[in-house]
Amino acid sequence: AITQPAVFTHSVAALKILKDRGLYADFVAGHSVGELAALVAAGVMSLEDGFQLVRARSQAMQSAAEGQAGTMAAILGMDDEAVVELCDAVQGLVSPANFNCPGQVVISGEIEAVQKAMVQAKNRGAKRAIELSVGGAFHSALMQPAVEILAKILETIEFSEAQISVVPNVTAKPTRDPVQLKQLLVQQVISPVHWTASMQHLIAKGLDRALEIGPGNTLQGLMRRIDRKLAISGAGTLEAIESL
Repeated sequence: AITQPAVFTHSVAALKILKDRGLYADFVAGHSVGELAALVAAGVMSLEDGFQLVRARSQAMQSAAEGQAGTMAAILGMDDEAVVELCDAVQGLVSPANFNCPGQVVISGEIEAVQKAMVQAKNRGAKRAIELSVGGAFHSALMQPAVEILAKILETIEFSEAQISVVPNVTAKPTRDPVQLKQLLVQQVISPVHWTASMQHLIAKGLDRALEIGPGNTLQGLMRRIDRKLAISGAGTLEAIESL
């Protein structure tokens, strides 16, 4: 699992080092923008195209955020289904953005609608509802202008069949199909990140060890809440990767 696009080179280096030692990754996945790094690591697109895409995606989403004010909030201690029902019940545009792990769902949308949802979440038994310090309503319908821009840019970038199965955020199901991966990368901008389902799908396929590449340990923490039985480790620097 790859957290940040800034670790493109680390993700590629890590897979090469592991392969040289007779160890092979069965799947790669990246949370939100990290999916771009996962695609580079899987050989779907070049390193250079990866950097071009993350720049274009960031600019497009920033432009969309400036065109329509929005925000996000973390809802803690509620089931996924309960958060979906909550968003449906609130007047205005608000929807789930990140299904991170059991009991942690991020919602996204219009400022007033998100704030109403936060109040209702507490009334419905949520342990906490925390507004996030973000510049827009990412992974919501308010990002539609970014979809159109990103789709045009992707027309100029060649995608190859993945050398390692990629688990896209939108479907949570592994694929190597370059056409599907490109389509889902566009759709991801306005769709929720199904991280819990992605990891649960891999666990059902026999996953027993996971490696987070890049600074921090956010995804390791999420994975422990999804399944504490897995062997989980991280490599935040090239030196850490070489010492695996």
